[in-house]
Amino acid sequence: MTGPTPLDRLTESYVDIRWHLDPVEGSGAGRSADDGRLGSFSDESVRQHIAALRALMTAVEELEVTNLDDEIDRTALLYDIRVTEHRFRREQPHRRDPSLWAGHVLEGLYQLLVGTDRDAATLARAAASRLRAVPGFVDEALATLRDCPRVLTEGAIAAVRPGVGLVDELERAGAGSHAEPDLCTLATNARDALAGFESHLAGLLQSPSPDEPWGVGREAFEFRLAHQHVLSASTEELLRYAATLIEETERELTALARTLGHGSWPDALARLREDRIAGDVLAGAYRQTLERARDHVRIHGLALVPEDGLAVDITPAYAVPWTPLAAYLPPGPLTRVRTGRLFVTPPDGRGTGEHPTASLASTAVHEGFPGHHLHFLNVYGSPRPARRFLLAPATVEGWALYCEGMMEETGFYATPEERLFRLVALLWRALRIPLDIGLHTGALTHEAAVSLLRSRLHASRARAEAEVRRAYSSPAGMLAYAVGRRELLELRAAYRSRAGSAASLRGFHDALFAYGALPVSLVRWGLGLSG
Repeated sequence: MTGPTPLDRLTESYVDIRWHLDPVEGSGAGRSADDGRLGSFSDESVRQHIAALRALMTAVEELEVTNLDDEIDRTALLYDIRVTEHRFRREQPHRRDPSLWAGHVLEGLYQLLVGTDRDAATLARAAASRLRAVPGFVDEALATLRDCPRVLTEGAIAAVRPGVGLVDELERAGAGSHAEPDLCTLATNARDALAGFESHLAGLLQSPSPDEPWGVGREAFEFRLAHQHVLSASTEELLRYAATLIEETERELTALARTLGHGSWPDALARLREDRIAGDVLAGAYRQTLERARDHVRIHGLALVPEDGLAVDITPAYAVPWTPLAAYLPPGPLTRVRTGRLFVTPPDGRGTGEHPTASLASTAVHEGFPGHHLHFLNVYGSPRPARRFLLAPATVEGWALYCEGMMEETGFYATPEERLFRLVALLWRALRIPLDIGLHTGALTHEAAVSLLRSRLHASRARAEAEVRRAYSSPAGMLAYAVGRRELLELRAAYRSRAGSAASLRGFHDALFAYGALPVSLVRWGLGLSG
């Protein structure tokens, strides 16, 4: 058996650098050595990691490879390093986004609660170590944050307030172990620190916020298009594509609404939204729909379906500001137990957490089968480190959105009502393109972005604001869904054209999965479909 190649070692060095800066990501990936750490996003910590990333970038640039697979993986690694370095050097979320700090500490605590690889004593030790780190982590946040946009500050406050309850849960979970007798004191100190963080953030809202635009700017945004998504398309071309997709989808929605006896699709949508799943049966309803989707994939031979489980949980309160409906948490590439988690947000009476019955099918496809859960399990099975650890957002999210339409092609949706919600979901992702581009290039103000979603998607204000908040925190991330879907559909058309009568959906999906979640343009290169 051969050992790791130089490319493998460089990939693992990159992952190690990234997880040293962000041990919560490492812990979520299954590296138990990171379970007790929070790390730091202080200016000095970020400076050191930028220097390490630049040195590694040079080593990857100078690496000589001898075959196409290695060249593809080397290119993917180089681009990923460039994006990480650029994010902290140019975009500087550690200075301007309080939700980076808030989300990091709370996710770090929550991961310990949902982990299945730890016994009681191990959990107590990790909990004590992370709780011990919270006050210092908060102090560094207060010293580092400056000129924070109001929208990001409000999101962080909304997360920290219920997130304090995570400390209570973690304290209770570790109470049965005698491994950490000081857990109660550490929990009290952590709660006090988080309360102080919330108070500080509330004080920031009393100070003048930086004038809009609050985005990263056109240059930084286009850097992400070129290096994170590996796209040659300009923002203008993407906006033209979005306009066409929005028009086509609205036309299909109108036609479908008429078959349901309505003059407009917003009228049909309003009626269908009245038939909602209650919060107390929400998780069970999603479990049933996920089983139906899994069975469809198996019966129609669309992909290999691993046996690893997918749990359905209620969204933790701290994550609700970023999860108005549902979100998937993968098990991590290094975990022994490959159980993914689908979080579903219950209704709150303000428009968040509304789950119409007919909408569950497309959500189950997107998050579960054959969407994120099936995809991640295949990615984590790759023997090549670059394809196991590097995740291109346009491939990850594009695949899940592609699956929503592909499952309609194969007859999954049982009613016109389910098909209507599938189209509404597509319209939602299409609108994210002008939303994402507009906010970060200054073409859209915050209020104009909220109005766009409310008028074109007929979303509640709470949901529209959550979308805008997420877009500000994730430059070029929101357009990944619809743009990634387009890339995959074009790749599938090229694959079919070459394969002819031998082409099948299973063959295409297997060929795609062989490249993990690398950017679609690199997959096209590997499949010999670039010309």
